[in-house]
Amino acid sequence: MKSFEWTVVGTDIGPLLLAATEEGLVSVVFHADAAIRDRALGQLAGRLGAEPVQDEAGLLAEPIRQVKAYFAGGLREFDLPLDWSLSGGFNRQVLRELAEGVPFGTVVGYGDLAARVGQPGAAQAVGAAMGSNPLPVVVPCHRVVETDGGLGGFGGGLETKRKLLALEGVLPEPLF
Repeated sequence: MKSFEWTVVGTDIGPLLLAATEEGLVSVVFHADAAIRDRALGQLAGRLGAEPVQDEAGLLAEPIRQVKAYFAGGLREFDLPLDWSLSGGFNRQVLRELAEGVPFGTVVGYGDLAARVGQPGAAQAVGAAMGSNPLPVVVPCHRVVETDGGLGGFGGGLETKRKLLALEGVLPEPLF
């Protein structure tokens, strides 16, 4: 049977579950305490048709290094192979544009991102794509904001989005 590797990494925004296949990093899950971790691993096993194997030295060694460097302020762009198998169609198109076209320290509006993929007026669909992002932080959905300057939604919670944008210098550091 196929397998995928996983581990949990401690970060400034809480524990992140990282999972990888032979193709590349396939999933990042926020707030990965034991209950969330176990549920996410069960869902991943079902979607990937593979068994989870805990490992930090194999497929995840470089993703772990880069995630730690990002949170330490020493990495501005992830350079990892990504397994896009958990995303398809319009969502994958939007997420790829986000990963390739919205650099560290910048933001883009939902509508602007929709226009970039040739679907002006599809801002709500872009929001849905952000909500389905299997690779948050690495594919930086935290950089997508409302046109009027509002933060918009975020699967990891708005406080997590604020912290990520502060880390990238887009917002001031929280006062407490």
